[in-house]
Order: sequence, then C-alpha cells, then structure tokens
Amino acid sequence: MDIAHIIQTVAIYALPVLFAITVHEAAHGYVARHFGDDTAWMLGRVTLNPVKHIDPLGTIVMPLLLYFATSGAFLFGYAKPVPVQFGKLRNPKRDMIWVALAGPGANLIQALLWGILLYLLQGAAVSEPFFIKMCQAGILVNVVMFVFNLFPLPPLDGGRILVGLLPYKQAVLVSRIEPWGFFVVMALVLAGVITTLWMRPLMTLTYDFIEIVLTPLALLVR
Repeated sequence: MDIAHIIQTVAIYALPVLFAITVHEAAHGYVARHFGDDTAWMLGRVTLNPVKHIDPLGTIVMPLLLYFATSGAFLFGYAKPVPVQFGKLRNPKRDMIWVALAGPGANLIQALLWGILLYLLQGAAVSEPFFIKMCQAGILVNVVMFVFNLFPLPPLDGGRILVGLLPYKQAVLVSRIEPWGFFVVMALVLAGVITTLWMRPLMTLTYDFIEIVLTPLALLVR
C-alpha cells in the first residue's frame, strides 16, 4: 500500500472521527443526566474531551488493522460506551428511547454541520482538496454512525430504541439478546446483510435528507 496515501487518509479522517465519536457519546450522557441518571456525569464522561471516550483497541487498533488487512475496503471501530443506569431514569422505558436517540441524533447534526462548512468553503472559492475532502469525510463518517447505530438490535442504539417502543413482554425478549448482540451484529456485517439491506438504503435516504435541508444554502453560495 502507498504509505503517503495512508497518512493523507488518516489526516483527513482523524478530526471528523474524533468529533463523531466524542459528541455521540457525550450526547448519551447529557440526555441521561437530563432524565435523571447522572452516572456518566459523575464519571466525567459528559465531556468533549476525546480521551475520555477513546477505547485503545476499538477506536485505534481495530480500525487500523482492518484498514491494512482489507486495503481500506472495510472499517469498523467503537468507543467506550457511556455508562447509563436506566433504572435511575425518571421513566426508564420511555426515557431510554431519548437517551439512545441522542447519539445518532448528534451524528446527524454533525453531518449537517460538515455539509454547511463544505458549501461555505465552496462559496468562498476555497479549492484546497484537503479541507474539501475533510468536510466530505465528516459527512460520510457521521452518516455511517447515524445509520449503523440505529440498527434495531441491542446493544446498538437502535436496539435500545426498539426495547423502549415494544410492549413489556416483547421488550424483555429483545433485551435478552444484548449479551450476544455484538457478535450477532459482527456476523451480520461480515455476511454483508447489514451493509446491503440496512446501511446502503438508509445512507442514501440520509444523504438525500441532508441535500434537501442544505438546498437553500447551496443555492445561496452559488
């Protein structure tokens, strides 16, 4: 592999990835505190300091190994999950939906912000490829995190949302998947099921949504 290309790719994606992970996790903790659980707050996890959220294995080692092993065709990583004690929430079943939504919601907002920055740079006639590619990377990273985390299987955020929406008996059944959920999700990713049936369709819809929302700005800067 081209070492110079790898260094350039890492430089372009480093800031978007750090922001995407940090704000995602901090959002979970902030909303949990709002609804009565201050566990993350007391542990210092409601912060924009990326060091607090980075998992050395999941955030750094695993993505780099997968990048080299697959020549950049497949990447996966994770941050340290923000601790939430759902029993401390004022209305656990309802409030867990908002806590779970906070992370993907933060990623969607960041994707919009990177899109705004991209249009502003283009409107200012900034043609430096590095900054343009960083904005595009910021949109991509956050759209991927937004869509992937909404997959309806615990321990992903979508699984917690599903548990909160289902009637009690069905919610209990789904929640029992959580201890093995990570391995099930990984198997589905490697089999291409999540990519084909979930990621691609919903990423297309998300990109369409971002484009529609930013259309007034796009017209303004042209």
